[in-house]
Amino acid sequence: QVQLQESGGGSVQAGGSLRLSCAASGDTIATYCLAWFRKAPGKEREGVAHIDDGGTTHYPGSVKGRFTISKANTKNTLYLQMNSLKPEDTAMYYCAAAACWRVRTFWVGEYNVWGKGTQVAVSS
Repeated sequence: QVQLQESGGGSVQAGGSLRLSCAASGDTIATYCLAWFRKAPGKEREGVAHIDDGGTTHYPGSVKGRFTISKANTKNTLYLQMNSLKPEDTAMYYCAAAACWRVRTFWVGEYNVWGKGTQVAVSS
């Protein structure tokens, strides 16, 4: 089974940018559906970006145009480029993977492999 480890989180002022990385081991990410989720205190875990095994991406309206998900299959690494960050983007960010047959609605319950998270804090 693939294992995931996030990195690249930190503190940034509103309007700034961060690039998160998710290093995979144990299996190639090329054959998985992959996603980034975030969990803010007191809020449900929500999906912010998804990419399937063919490279098709999906974003919710809250981040569309600001966040970009990508992957480097040769490096077995998933990325999340976050631009124009807002205080409401403050959260623990997690990468996740699932066999693509499990994924239909970009729902947290569809993903069965998770990293431990990396913290993003955006100040006003």
